[in-house]
Amino acid sequence: MEFKRQVQPALIEWKNNARRKPLVLQGARQVGKTHLLKNLGRTAFTDTAYFNFETQPNLKEFFENTKEVKRIIRNLSLIHGKEINPKNTLIIFDEIQECNHALNSLKYFCEETPEYAVASAGFLLGITLGKNKSFPVGKVDFLHVLPLSFTEFLAQANSSLADYLKGIDTTEKIPAIFFNQLLDYFNSYFISGGMPEAAATLLENQDMVSTQKVLDNILMAYRLDFSKHTPSKDIARINYVWNSIPTHLSRENKKFLYQALKPGARAREYEDALHWLVQAGLVSKVYRCNKPNLPLSAYDDLSAFKLYLVDIGLLRVLSGLDASIFSEKNKIFSEFKGALTENYILQSLLTQFSGVPRYWTSGGQAEVDFLFQYKNRIIPCEVKSSENTKSRSLTVYAQKYKPATRIRYSLLNLSMEGDLLNIPLFLADQTKNILDKL
Repeated sequence: MEFKRQVQPALIEWKNNARRKPLVLQGARQVGKTHLLKNLGRTAFTDTAYFNFETQPNLKEFFENTKEVKRIIRNLSLIHGKEINPKNTLIIFDEIQECNHALNSLKYFCEETPEYAVASAGFLLGITLGKNKSFPVGKVDFLHVLPLSFTEFLAQANSSLADYLKGIDTTEKIPAIFFNQLLDYFNSYFISGGMPEAAATLLENQDMVSTQKVLDNILMAYRLDFSKHTPSKDIARINYVWNSIPTHLSRENKKFLYQALKPGARAREYEDALHWLVQAGLVSKVYRCNKPNLPLSAYDDLSAFKLYLVDIGLLRVLSGLDASIFSEKNKIFSEFKGALTENYILQSLLTQFSGVPRYWTSGGQAEVDFLFQYKNRIIPCEVKSSENTKSRSLTVYAQKYKPATRIRYSLLNLSMEGDLLNIPLFLADQTKNILDKL
């Protein structure tokens, strides 16, 4: 199953850029980085020379023994089985985090042989680059890959409905016949989440058990990475933080508390573990904003933050929730459904706006779930997992700061009442388009 990814036009733009540099594709494991690069090679180049430093560890010798790019290319051509032609071949270095010398060689590809199209991908690149003091700043292009958005999921599930969704250019109500179909697909997305293999398994087989197994395997792979790629002193701490995320999100204010990890836990003991998860792209750290002024990052309360997972499907499975929970009228689930929905909204915002959103509180009297910055505006957002939208937090915020636009995400239909924009949950990753048309 072939998902159309929103990042694909950026890959074509990179390929056609006359001042192209080697590309580093970042993102968590299993979000589809390798597939994207292979697809680029298949559709935009005549040939693809693919090298994987995890499955072909002997490749490392080519980079350890020389910094001469022409010599490296000659050796790689022998492995590829034919000459690597700079005019029509995409060179892919996969799992490049396994070879620090290959990562450093991107500088020389940029400086000495810019005619070659070189793209790399790997897990934990945020951590690898952070430790690599010799990595050349300004010699590579970066592109970040996130899990599938709902719109990307829907485009494969029902392309006509996805086209309709993208074509919405007013804040008029969505007809019920479309609205109800979109809700059904939205529930399916909550089951699989945005990991491409899990989404494809659900859409192809309509089998929740197989989908659950795929997500279980991804979580197991992450845990193995904790053991393989971290100092032994941090392995247990990373697991404590990782496993605690559902617990923290189930709390009323969802704020992360170090002392909740285990009795006597202190921030300084777990900061490295938390930083590792953030740099690995597995969690997002959302800071409380002391004052919603521009730029938002200047007003972070560094002592107060929430943690969200990279993907709602993984959060569901990590929380021990069976997929059938979405088809049951289970009152016990209603509170955590709010946490899943917040995680989904954050994922949607990250695909559209630069920077990680913040959240805002007012003396324990009000809390706005997310603030994000767009076109020198700060937009407050409230997240509701149902049609019950009663809340005073956005009202308190509006009275104090008078924003031009407030957003409420809920199961209610699309509407604009004064400065309050209600966006149905399934339309969250079209937020930017809707704001541009107001």
